[in-house]
Amino acid sequence: MTLVQERPSTLEQQTVEEFERFLRLPENLDRLFELIDGEIVEKLPTEEHGLVAVNLVAALGSFVKAHKLGRVGVEVRHRLPKDNRNSRMPDVSFTSVRRPLVKVGSVPQMPDLAIEIQSPDDTIKQLRAKAAYYLENGARLVWLIYPRKRLIEVYSLDSDVEILLEGDLLTGADVVPDFSMPVADVFADPFGD
Repeated sequence: MTLVQERPSTLEQQTVEEFERFLRLPENLDRLFELIDGEIVEKLPTEEHGLVAVNLVAALGSFVKAHKLGRVGVEVRHRLPKDNRNSRMPDVSFTSVRRPLVKVGSVPQMPDLAIEIQSPDDTIKQLRAKAAYYLENGARLVWLIYPRKRLIEVYSLDSDVEILLEGDLLTGADVVPDFSMPVADVFADPFGD
């Protein structure tokens, strides 16, 4: 993740309102940012990151749609109305709550499932902090995807961290009932490895 400062001379804690103004600046319209504990952070996904996201969205999205379970989104911003220092953007998210589709701004709740895919500039500590934030604020399941290690950490409220390797099966547990996907398929490259 790259830290972005609106004023180069100081690192100030930003509010969600200041962040929203920052996002509307012309030079930021085609870039991805999130607000993490008052700091504006730019997301810099790679092709590998995008491939993993597409693999997940294709499988999860078609399953969720076929079973009418909710919405799957890519790079959808989520924030809690009472949290003025965070506007988080999981790489992929699933929300089961029936509500009007948000067309401007952030979804006013955390997703049921938040998925973060490690980019080269993401540390494990940063990703695990994101998982903790999501779970502490309403998410029920978090998948942390590590493309270089080809493993997935699964976090939920009521169990220990589960580590999945390529021979394992990724499931939606009780959050996306009956969904499963071989971990190897999450990392599959159509041109081979």
